[in-house]
Amino acid sequence: MSLESTSIKRGAKKSVTYKHSEVSEFKEVVTKDPTLRLLAEQMIEQGYAYDPKDPTGKPQIHDLDTLFKLIDVIIDTAPEYMQPEAQGRGLIGFPINAVLDWCMGTQAGYAFFLNEKVNSCLNKILNRWCDFLNSPASTNVLNTNENGWLCPEAVKELELDEYIIDKTDEHYGFISWNDFFTRRFKPGMRPVEAPDDPYVIVNACESGACRIVHHVEANTKFWLKEQPYSLDYMLDHHEYTNRFIGGTVYQAFLSATHYHCWHSPVDGTIDDVKLVPGTYYAEINEFPYDSAGPNDSQAYITHVAARAIIMIEADNKDIGMVCFMPVGMSEVSSCDVTVKKGNRVKKGDFLGKFLFGGSTHCLIFEPNVIEEFAIDAIPAPDFNDSAIQKVGSKLAVAKKKEK
Repeated sequence: MSLESTSIKRGAKKSVTYKHSEVSEFKEVVTKDPTLRLLAEQMIEQGYAYDPKDPTGKPQIHDLDTLFKLIDVIIDTAPEYMQPEAQGRGLIGFPINAVLDWCMGTQAGYAFFLNEKVNSCLNKILNRWCDFLNSPASTNVLNTNENGWLCPEAVKELELDEYIIDKTDEHYGFISWNDFFTRRFKPGMRPVEAPDDPYVIVNACESGACRIVHHVEANTKFWLKEQPYSLDYMLDHHEYTNRFIGGTVYQAFLSATHYHCWHSPVDGTIDDVKLVPGTYYAEINEFPYDSAGPNDSQAYITHVAARAIIMIEADNKDIGMVCFMPVGMSEVSSCDVTVKKGNRVKKGDFLGKFLFGGSTHCLIFEPNVIEEFAIDAIPAPDFNDSAIQKVGSKLAVAKKKEK
C-alpha cells in the first residue's frame, strides 16, 4: 500500500473524526492516560529524530493525530505489492508496521507497546482490519497492474504457478486478500519426506532458519540483547513446561511472500491447544533500530507476542512431546488453529495458518531428542540469508535411544 495515496497530510493539527470506532477508542485510551500520552508523544519524537522517513522512504509521522488518521484509513485498505526496487529496507506491504517502525525501537515505544490497554486496542483494530481483508472488497489489489499481486513480477517472486490458481478469473480464483495470502499448494508440490520413518522430523512451515538453541532454561532474562529463551514465559507457564527444560528450540522466519500455513512435523496426537494473547508491535529496545521490526527481535517476541501453543505427543516415544508454536509479528497476529485436543495427525497434516504478513514459529523438543539438524536447517550468520526450507522436507533426525 502506498501511504501517499491516502491523501493525508502528515502533521495536520486540526481535530478529526474517525470512521472506525476502534480507532476512536484507541485515541481516547492513549490521550486520557497521562502515562500513555507521554510515552506516545515521546516515541513519535524519538522516532522522527532518528529518521524523518519511515523504512519505506515515506515521511515519518510526527504527531499523534496523524498516527490515528493513518490507522483509520489503513483498516479499509488491502496492502499493495511493492516492486523489488521499492521494497528497499525490508518491509513488503506492512503499512501499520511501516508507520510505527522507528517508534517501536525507541525507549518510549518499548514501554508503550508492552502496555495491556494499548494491546487491547490494537487487537480490536487488527480484528477489524482482518474483517476487511476477509471481504471481497479486498480483492481490488489482486490485479495485473504494477502494484497488483498478479503482475508478472509478483507472480514470479511468489512462484504462484506452484499454487492452486484459476487464471481464467480476474482475481485468479481468490475471493479475498486473506484467501490469496493463505493460498494452498497444488497437490504434489510439497511431498512429505520419509513419511514412513518415525525418526525423521519434517518442516512445519515454509521458512528460513533463524536460531537453534540447545539446553534451554525454564527462566532467563529473555529481554537482554542476546535474547535467550525462557520456557516458562514462551509456553505461558504450561503444565508441560518441565518436559522441555534442557531441550532444544528451533526457530524459523516466514517471509510475507511465502506460504503461511502450518503442518505437523511428526506423526502423533494433539495433546493440547492454547491461544495466548499478547503484544503486537513490541520489540527489544536496542540501537540501531530494526528497519523491518520486529525481525531482529524474534526470540524476544516468542515470550510476549500473541501466539498459539500446539502440543503434539509423537507416536515415536524417542521423540516424546513436541511443541509447535506459531508467533504473530506486527500485523500478522491471527493464529488460526484448525486442530483440537485428541486429533490424530500424520507428518504433513494441516495444523492451521497465519492471516496476513510475515511471522515466525518455534519447534520445541524435549532434552536429548535431536541427533542432528538438516544442513539447510542451520541458520546463516544473518538469518535473512538462510535457505528457505520447503514445508514437509527433512528438518532433523531424532536419536534412537537404547531400550
